[in-house]
Amino acid sequence: MSHPLEATNLNHEAAAREAVAILSARRPGPVQVAIVLGSGLGLVADMVQDPVRVPYGELPGFPVSAVSGHAGTAVLGLLGGVPVIVFAGRAHYYEHGNPAAMRVPLETARRLGCDTLLLTNAAGSTRPEVGPGSVIAISDHIDFSGLNPLIGEPTDARFVNLVDAYDPRLRAHLVAAARKIGFALPEGVYMWFSGPSFETPAEIRMARMLGADAVGMSTVPEVILARFLGLKVAALSTITNFAAGMVEEGPSHTETKQVAAKVADRLAALIEAFLAERAAGAYSEG
Repeated sequence: MSHPLEATNLNHEAAAREAVAILSARRPGPVQVAIVLGSGLGLVADMVQDPVRVPYGELPGFPVSAVSGHAGTAVLGLLGGVPVIVFAGRAHYYEHGNPAAMRVPLETARRLGCDTLLLTNAAGSTRPEVGPGSVIAISDHIDFSGLNPLIGEPTDARFVNLVDAYDPRLRAHLVAAARKIGFALPEGVYMWFSGPSFETPAEIRMARMLGADAVGMSTVPEVILARFLGLKVAALSTITNFAAGMVEEGPSHTETKQVAAKVADRLAALIEAFLAERAAGAYSEG
């Protein structure tokens, strides 16, 4: 089994090629969309049709997460009629100090044929009108941590353009898909804190002044890696709590998992609707 730190030691391309060989042997054929699931959102992986499940520990360079609510399994199959690979669980920077922990999984997805990455996370809201149980389409981010998964990348490809990193066309299709299944999908800016401790009330006041609508401990490194790899990106935040200082009781990981699980049905329906639109040709590269 792979160790969580192996992704930093293995040659990324070699590890991804070996992972592709393993996954393709289990389920041949190209994949179109990769989906990363956040805390408590494993229901989406359970909706994949004709699934092939491969634990991260069987795939070279895949970091095994030790966070409860993250299964650590790659699932290949169909969702909304689209060939997908679902990463049920992610590794976080706060687990082992590596912001590039998800590089090999994303590089594997690219080599499998994916051109689109859909990210999900559990987040805290800084907006009083957007409470627990809401879903936000991420329109941009603030890398408050100052960390970057491309530090040490030796090529000029490291200078990634992050204008429209969250693809406007994909985001428009998410909003349209939400409307079709009967709920509004607001857009917002996500601020990445390194974790694992939750933010302080003072940090949340700062985040609100800087224009952040949601805060969390993931996603931003994967967006940077995805754009580096040439993947188009869309991202959704499931709001599991109000951020620190906004209500009397502070946030907790237990609350995060409980609320995320309650919203998982709606999120799964939204993802299916989004993928169905894509399969019907609603999204085309400009």
